[in-house]
Amino acid sequence: MHFFSSKFKIGILGGGQLGKMLLFDSRRYDLHTKVMDPNNKAPCSNIADEFIVGNLNDYNDVINFGKLVDIITIEIENVNTDALEYLEKIGKKVYPPSKAIKIIQNKCEQKIFYKSNNLPTSAFTNYSNLANLKEDLEKGNLKFPFVWKSAKFGYDGKGVKIIGNHDDLKSINDSPCLVEEKVSIKKEISVIVSRNFDGKMKCFPAVEMEFNDNSNLVEYVICPANISEEISTHAYEIAQKISQKLEMVGLLAVELFISNDDKILINEVAPRPHNSGHHTIECCITSQFDQHIRSILNLNPGKTDIKIPGIMVNLVGENKIEGDAIYKNINYIFDLPGVNIHIYGKEKSRLNRKMGHITIVNKEISKAIEIGKKIKKKVKVTS
Repeated sequence: MHFFSSKFKIGILGGGQLGKMLLFDSRRYDLHTKVMDPNNKAPCSNIADEFIVGNLNDYNDVINFGKLVDIITIEIENVNTDALEYLEKIGKKVYPPSKAIKIIQNKCEQKIFYKSNNLPTSAFTNYSNLANLKEDLEKGNLKFPFVWKSAKFGYDGKGVKIIGNHDDLKSINDSPCLVEEKVSIKKEISVIVSRNFDGKMKCFPAVEMEFNDNSNLVEYVICPANISEEISTHAYEIAQKISQKLEMVGLLAVELFISNDDKILINEVAPRPHNSGHHTIECCITSQFDQHIRSILNLNPGKTDIKIPGIMVNLVGENKIEGDAIYKNINYIFDLPGVNIHIYGKEKSRLNRKMGHITIVNKEISKAIEIGKKIKKKVKVTS
């Protein structure tokens, strides 16, 4: 099949920053792209060959979109999987497959999937509502502290809370959820694995993630992770096993905990390009976005070796009231070596909204970290 400089169309559900970065590599290959997003000013709106406004959770919108493209992929997993399943039945290629997205959309189903496939994860209990959770507390079957996660619609640190007492329960939603054991961890890492239709897989080097304690958002992604070869090899094996069991086609980002006794536990996964892979644009031979395109077109995966170590710094909104975005002290970075800035193109800034990222590369990772932390203190996104 001829993909390049042809009428072959890749359809992307979601027009945010991940889609925007996918489009850069699509343009490089001269692939025709069509994007659907509910926001007519989404980052992809002025880059895609075709852009339409539509509801990603509306059955008819997704079907009507999918019928007019040759391959359907996603840059956000909050999409209508029933519509994707129908498109698969009428012969459309949907990558990742609808059944994988459906499992990953629901954190309760994710945990059941790990357990049924003998994949390492923390102890958990699923609850249909808050009353059942409180009942278990009263019976002594559940003890503080624990981690509460909403079954659906959690993202960017939302839908996750550490519950230490009864007062904390007042801040959580009455909806299906899960409770996880609060594990003592020394590191959080991420492994991104690609898999094409033929089953060829490739892992990107593991990265280390540092989180903001207040927002639960990733502040820094450090490449490579400061872990032993034994731990990294085990992490790659886990990521590949998950991808195989889900019958993935495309990228899978696997977030992992490393406990104090060096056990690896799966936190959660994302079936798409991921925030923990943005550094690959500058740091690796092949970027995560290039690799996703290769995977869904069933091409051979690119090499993922590190060209140069680096650190990725997230730029998030710091203004509590939404307003026009202002990037304070941004000129500061242009005097610094090895600094690469990516502005996502979102007109409005609000608290903890991802507005861009900065990657700093340096042959000495300690130097990249030092520069990255200076940038984080200096550059602010507000309104």
